[in-house]
Amino acid sequence: MLIGYARVSRDEQNLDLQRDALLKEGCGKSNIFTDKITGTKQEREGLDQALSHLREGDTFVVWRLDRLGRSLKHLIETVAKMQEMGIAFKSITENIDTTTSTGNLVFHIFGALAEFERNLIKERTMAGLEAARARGRLGGRPKLKATDGKITMAKRMYADQSYAIDEICRTLNISRATLYRYVNKGQGSLN
Repeated sequence: MLIGYARVSRDEQNLDLQRDALLKEGCGKSNIFTDKITGTKQEREGLDQALSHLREGDTFVVWRLDRLGRSLKHLIETVAKMQEMGIAFKSITENIDTTTSTGNLVFHIFGALAEFERNLIKERTMAGLEAARARGRLGGRPKLKATDGKITMAKRMYADQSYAIDEICRTLNISRATLYRYVNKGQGSLN
């Protein structure tokens, strides 16, 4: 059975192009699941429903690769899980079909390239940190001294309790985490 999935990022966008392509590919109307949500969101109800309908021997079909994965890593992990369950994957636009030898090869090349890219980024990051340390620089944010005016003001406003947390953060242009770090500074919890 073919199970289709379509996604657009915003409510005002239209799913018709993707639905039509999935129908043309052979997915039944009742086997097409959709989301109108950004791909970076971890929880996507339509995707979860589609994945729950898959059984061994089924094929999961998307219009384009970027409709499924939040990232290349996520895409590869998702398809690898499907393959372990005996489920094939098909992307219409990129012409990838893991039921064929060529499609499986192309998909694994994508995976190898993604892993290669992650390793390159890691190596460059480590080399940059090492070079900075050799010059005597340490990474991370510069530490504020407990006598800094912003910390003093944050502590005063927080202790006053007539200010809401959001109001303090807006006034000082800091995040909640930073506010709590300032307030707890010198109390042994967060430095």
